[in-house]
Amino acid sequence: MDYKDLANLIFPDAKEISYYEEKYPERNLKEGAVVSRFAPSPTGFVHIGGLYQALVAKEMTKKTDGVFFLRVEDTDQKREVENGVTGIVNSLKDFDILPDEGMITEIEEKGNYGPYKQSLRKDIYQAYAKYLLELGKAYPCFCSADEVEEIRKKQEAAKIRPGYYGVWAKCRNLTVEEAAEKIKNGENYIIRFKSPGREDRKIKHHDIIKGNVDFPENDQDIVIIKADGLPTYHFAHAVDDHLMRTTHVIRSDEWLSSVPLHLQLFHELGFKAPKYAHISPIMKNDNGNKRKLSKRKDPEAAVSYYKEEGIPVLAVKEYLLNIANSTFENWRRANPDKSIDEFDFNLNKMSVSGALFDMIKLLDIGKTVISKMTAEEVYNCALEWANEYDKELAEMLANKEYSLRVLGIERGNKKPRKDISKWSDVKNSIIYMYDDKFFAGDVAYDYGKISDKAEVEKITKTYINEYFNINDDKDTWFNKIKDLAEKLGYAREVKEYKAEPEKWPGHVGDISTVLRVKLTGRQNTPDMYEIMQVLGKDSVEKRLS
Repeated sequence: MDYKDLANLIFPDAKEISYYEEKYPERNLKEGAVVSRFAPSPTGFVHIGGLYQALVAKEMTKKTDGVFFLRVEDTDQKREVENGVTGIVNSLKDFDILPDEGMITEIEEKGNYGPYKQSLRKDIYQAYAKYLLELGKAYPCFCSADEVEEIRKKQEAAKIRPGYYGVWAKCRNLTVEEAAEKIKNGENYIIRFKSPGREDRKIKHHDIIKGNVDFPENDQDIVIIKADGLPTYHFAHAVDDHLMRTTHVIRSDEWLSSVPLHLQLFHELGFKAPKYAHISPIMKNDNGNKRKLSKRKDPEAAVSYYKEEGIPVLAVKEYLLNIANSTFENWRRANPDKSIDEFDFNLNKMSVSGALFDMIKLLDIGKTVISKMTAEEVYNCALEWANEYDKELAEMLANKEYSLRVLGIERGNKKPRKDISKWSDVKNSIIYMYDDKFFAGDVAYDYGKISDKAEVEKITKTYINEYFNINDDKDTWFNKIKDLAEKLGYAREVKEYKAEPEKWPGHVGDISTVLRVKLTGRQNTPDMYEIMQVLGKDSVEKRLS
């Protein structure tokens, strides 16, 4: 009996690997085209770090006219959550990072290199495991979980490296006949890779982001096919990336230490290895200490958080590109109105250390993104968000014509308003413009410098009776506010007041603050003239009186 007989005994129905090599040929792409993937497990929500990887992979494939595909790595079926694939697909869709191939719903896919769900590729993995068995590069292992645990305990007691390797690999040196006998006797087994590596030898590897890295060779006989017939991650990713013709594996740097094993698997399978780019994680400042964004501790770790808060998709993508390439910020400054699609993204310019997550910077980008939108765009985005997350705002926006006028205040100017950073800000930023909300609200009026109630009444009554005309143009309106200030004994110009503050009780700015607070309940708002124009004569008079 030889290796081939043993392979046939274990996988009698597995096809020859030539079948799959023909079925999934080299892709017909131009020279230098990048083929990369996002390959998450459906075991919970999509992490912002995962979205970051997907964006980087998408940028690289788009730039080179390559292919970006979504592969779902669901071989660990104990940890899978219900509708996990739908969550992944929707997260990519929400942030406009659409795959060219791969899963498009829980059960549907597109592309010629599928199935794109690992649990549906069992036959493929078994064919390649059989191939390794035939070459004597893999073997059945009959050790129980208890026996493997016993080996680990002995290694720990002896203070040596844990694992299934060398003299500790009990089943490695079983003869073909002994292994066949155990299988025929019905003993349970898994398939292990027979590593040709030695820990005292080094491999040199060039990572696109990390640069040149040295590692000890892999000498562990890892499991490649589990007892349920499904592969482990390490084996599946090598087979899949080969057959899907992946040129670049872009993934988290927690996988960097697996590079020696992965390169070894590619080599022993006779595959050309892809290029690896290991991305540093997004970090968080926690009382002066840097740590990874945590699924458990940080709500902003989940991509769903950004949708729920209503942070614009473009702001999230701009922020992630800002983290990814140090050149992005200067490019954006020089090209404020260009599409991010025109940015020349480069893997070589990615940071070797993890970037700190900065919510303030993200929200600043959100303000800039929203400030460049038309009132119609802001209205549509805010309404779409409100329909899902804020029914009160959705009701306010039901009057589209009026809401467009409200959202159009100080929009389209050279210096547009920047008071909205996310769609969840919209309600608070415009609620005072709706009479039913304004008069129903419990407003704590703070008029700033002028706090005497009688003086406040005098200012508003004088304005409404002698100066207010809704048809005034802006210059006329502002001159009337100055006239009002002068009539009531206040400095007509702020600079006059600053030159001789002892001469006046205040200045024109203090007068306009009283009117602003009467009209809106706030000291800080966009342009008051525009607010009055949108409110209209009746509402202004009602509020001032």
